[in-house]
Amino acid sequence: MNVLSGLKPEKVFNFFEEISAIPRGSKKEEQISAYLADFGRSRGLETIQDEALNVIIKKDATPGYEDVPAIIIQGHMDMVWEKNLDTEFDFENEGLKLLIDGDYIKAKGTTLGADNGIAVAFALAVLDSKDIPHPKLEVLMTSDEETGMSGAMALDGNLLEGKYLFNIDTEEEGEIYVSCSGGNRTTLTIPVTYTEPALDSFYNISVRGLFGGHSGMEIQLQRGNSNKIMGRILKAISDKLTINLVKINGGSKTNAIPREGDAMISAAKKDTAALNEILADVTGDIVEELRVSDAGVEITMTEGTKPSKVMDLDTTKRVINTLFLYPNGVQRMSLDIEGLVETSLNLGVLTTEDAGVVLQSAIRSSVDAAKALLTKEVETLAMISGAEFEQGATYPAWKFNPNSKLQDMALEVHEKSTGKKAGIKAIHAGLECGLLSEKLPHCDMISFGPNMFDVHTPEEKLSVSSVENVWNYFLDLLKSSKDYL
Repeated sequence: MNVLSGLKPEKVFNFFEEISAIPRGSKKEEQISAYLADFGRSRGLETIQDEALNVIIKKDATPGYEDVPAIIIQGHMDMVWEKNLDTEFDFENEGLKLLIDGDYIKAKGTTLGADNGIAVAFALAVLDSKDIPHPKLEVLMTSDEETGMSGAMALDGNLLEGKYLFNIDTEEEGEIYVSCSGGNRTTLTIPVTYTEPALDSFYNISVRGLFGGHSGMEIQLQRGNSNKIMGRILKAISDKLTINLVKINGGSKTNAIPREGDAMISAAKKDTAALNEILADVTGDIVEELRVSDAGVEITMTEGTKPSKVMDLDTTKRVINTLFLYPNGVQRMSLDIEGLVETSLNLGVLTTEDAGVVLQSAIRSSVDAAKALLTKEVETLAMISGAEFEQGATYPAWKFNPNSKLQDMALEVHEKSTGKKAGIKAIHAGLECGLLSEKLPHCDMISFGPNMFDVHTPEEKLSVSSVENVWNYFLDLLKSSKDYL
């Protein structure tokens, strides 16, 4: 028996459960892309699958809607793969283990992928329908949204004719999003020189129990970042004691606030008492500072076994100082829109690799100059620390359109449909609307979606009742399109 059987809207949840059985992590979309292409072709719908694995499925207008301009329904097929360290799960070969908890759908020990599986489910449900009135539809499901938007970047805009676009990739029912930040990814690699261990004790330091979250949507909540916390701990220790770093790792995605981190150090046996005292002091400060945002934070130290090599003192200092100085979190709030983060950085991934210690971050801003300035700060830090700097894919902001017919329709239909006024919002996250607005300059766009929480973490959950509400609103938008567009 299907876990979501009996939930309404039935077809939406059936498709959501079906795609949840298909591995679809970012850059691992071969199976889900093939599924979507087969879905369209098996129903006799015009279907395009490009080299980037993006899938476009077109469906003709229903009677009475032939003269309404085509509408693009857009989302992304990939999801963030995150699991708790104590969860045994093979994302590449297993389907998600869904469960229902009251009004919420979750996945056992892993991310749920409602971001953005719910958009896929909405699109499949309307494509599969025979009784939903709508204009010509062009469903666009992109690949690799979560790790650089390479699918949207590779899209040939000439394949689409729609003049209006519904992006179903935001997470607050009753809010219509009309603008988003741009961003980029940066990688800083600190070369490592190793030496034989000269000190006689070895310790593993761990950070656990942080909440994590989406590095755009939840960066303003000031949740603890395990990488920055580890840098603070190591800085406090190295300022008073001689230590060698052996290895350091934390986080796995630049667009997720890292929840867990580990480091191994060597120290002198005679400094054990001092080491414990320093760790206790800094842990006390961190626990107190995070008592509201991350009440479950735990910092532990255990004895480790002697490694074959350690980083030399110079490398150890450069790694710790770079990590300590690395910018992170909200850098500036918008002066135009109350409560909106303008510019931020998330130090999401920290790894010890053959090439060196690698720090990867996601920079976001609604102001291009601010994004460039923060990127230059990271590049300068790399220069000072003797590290290699690389800027990855960059994507543009989605600028507010004050003359949007789609915004007007969305607001009026929402009030008629629900009896409530919708809000108009900008979002501090990199929706694909920024890139798509360049690929499809003729297109009027909005973004909306049902309530979901703690995306990009194993605590991710999707509201069942909100899905039904937003689905009904979505259907009303399609039905009302001939009166507005």
